[in-house]
Amino acid sequence: MNSFIDQNFLLETEYARILYHNYAKDLPIIDYHNHLPPNEIAENKSFANLTQLWLDGDHYKWRAMRNLGVAEHYITGKSSDSEKFQKWAETVPYTLRNPLYHWSHLELKRYFNIETLLNANTASAIYNKCNELLQQSEFSTQGLLLKQNVELLCTTDDPLDDLKHHSQIAKSDFQTKVLPTFRPDKFINIDSEAFNDYLLNISKIAGYQINDLESLLNAIQNRIDYFEAIGCKLSDHGLSHLYDIDFTEIEIDTILKKRLQNNSLSKDEISKFKTAILIYLGTFYAEKNWTMQLHLGPIRDTNKLLLKTVGVNAGVDSIGDFKQAEQLAGFLNRLNEKGLLPKTIIYNSNPADNDVFATMAGNFSEDGIKGKVQFGAAWWFLDQKDGITKQINSLSNMGLLSTSLGMLTDSRSFLSFPRHEYYRRILCNILGNDIKNSELPNDMEWIGKIVQDICYNNAKAYFNF
Repeated sequence: MNSFIDQNFLLETEYARILYHNYAKDLPIIDYHNHLPPNEIAENKSFANLTQLWLDGDHYKWRAMRNLGVAEHYITGKSSDSEKFQKWAETVPYTLRNPLYHWSHLELKRYFNIETLLNANTASAIYNKCNELLQQSEFSTQGLLLKQNVELLCTTDDPLDDLKHHSQIAKSDFQTKVLPTFRPDKFINIDSEAFNDYLLNISKIAGYQINDLESLLNAIQNRIDYFEAIGCKLSDHGLSHLYDIDFTEIEIDTILKKRLQNNSLSKDEISKFKTAILIYLGTFYAEKNWTMQLHLGPIRDTNKLLLKTVGVNAGVDSIGDFKQAEQLAGFLNRLNEKGLLPKTIIYNSNPADNDVFATMAGNFSEDGIKGKVQFGAAWWFLDQKDGITKQINSLSNMGLLSTSLGMLTDSRSFLSFPRHEYYRRILCNILGNDIKNSELPNDMEWIGKIVQDICYNNAKAYFNF
């Protein structure tokens, strides 16, 4: 049976087809947030088989297999790669209406030119064909990025990383630009058991002991300077919610010293410290003209038993129901009042917060900057057809869709880039239906330009790439 993914997949009207094929389809990809390992790009890694490329580390697929009752032995356990792939293939038909069904068949078609539906009966043939192709040089990490016309991508990196692989890539003749992103969550999470050890590690890099607020901020600034020298233009934060509580520098210095002495902290002290460090970081970003990304709302690592056996990023996270509006507004306002609010992208994991985030983004602006604070693309559990559509609708209703930065993969997989195509098709379909229903004029040249801006031009200008 041939794939249902033909050239007009998700494109319901002739207007949508014109917008996608004439304006969106061939645009390069700027993927400004993902979790790809830079060492594998620098080394131009090849993969022995499709399981290693497609299933290893992919907690989206792991969750689906567990929900179907597949034994962990065939998911993250010690079964063979071929056995793991067979179990995944048996799972795929049961993922219908889950984005994995669309993504999986898009990825097989775009990378391997396979249109056969993946299931228990076709698994062996598809696995063998893909494994043969993976032996070719064009299926190395760099080759896979070039296949999808990835012009630039930004990885997500710990402040302690030496970024040697980014430097290696920059000095090579690889056409895709690979930049780091500054992810300083471990500086902020003073309530983490690993906090003191983390500061000890950065002390070694800095060459001096971090024993007070001044030395901590100096070390952070030094790492920001280092990242900037390697081309970094974005930061990223993964938080349940923002923090907004009054503090003084003396208070924060006292709280830090108390923690360094392994004394317990109150909830108020923890919130004050997190507020302060986030404000200091935001100020540093503004001075560098970086963009600050705030990923807000998930509840992580819920299944402690599975976490013990599988480890972090096991696929046991959920949408949280945290209150977001007041603390987000207060945090952004603290920086804005200082004239030091950087360009900022806010992402929500809870769809109930769509309108909150869309309206919040419109509260803060600056002369000459289109969409200074952005309501970011549908993220994590929401980056499927329904979630993308709702994000586009909220942004359209509450703000300016035309200033949107479009899609990103937020993925650890080198096969995830058709998600940009997925987003572009959904965007064009929404606009095409509006034209059909006479809710927008039949001005394909203008609306086509807006599509190109959302899918590519806005991001390139916004980040100064």
